[in-house]
This record gives sequence, C-alpha cells and structure tokens, in this order.
Amino acid sequence: MSPRRAPRIDGSQPAIIAALRAQGASVCSLAGCADGVPDLVIGWRGRTYLAEVKDGAKPPSRRSLTPAQREWHAAWRGQVVILSTVADATAWLDACDTAILAAR
Repeated sequence: MSPRRAPRIDGSQPAIIAALRAQGASVCSLAGCADGVPDLVIGWRGRTYLAEVKDGAKPPSRRSLTPAQREWHAAWRGQVVILSTVADATAWLDACDTAILAAR
C-alpha cells in the first residue's frame, strides 16, 4: 500500500475558508475526496452548499476545471459554486442571503 499524500489545495483556499467562517458559515474541506468532487461543503443559514475553489491569483487559463471536475459538475443534479477570491466568497454569501429572503 502506498503512503497517503496530503490533498492538493488551491492557494486561495485557506483565506476563503477563513472569510466564510468569519461571516458565520460552517466549512468542511472535501479536498481529499478526489474524482472531481468540489473542495468545500458550506453550511449557511440552515442550508448546505458545495464550492469548488480556484486560485484567483492565477491567470484564468490556470483556473479552469480539471477534466474530472468538469465531468463531476456536468453529472451533479444540485448546486455548486466556484469561488476564486475572498471577495467572491463574501459576495456569494450575500447573494445566498438575498435568495433566502426572496424565497420566504
């Protein structure tokens, strides 16, 4: 059996997780799951969301989904968001709040 390696994460992931948690979201990393599964599961206002994290410091060509991620996203019948920066994460939480309020 080969030794288990630590999962690779995008450079912006720790800052995005910290920003989400600072706003009150619960966040769990799924980075070790592989096979195209998104990086994070996020709990916000009683709802659960999936997020793929890409490094916003990299050029757009280096932020594209891998083939496994594209396949997973295409097959998934639920929601998944792509977050690249802390600003993306906080704006996304605000948009979730707007959608939650509109649904009431």
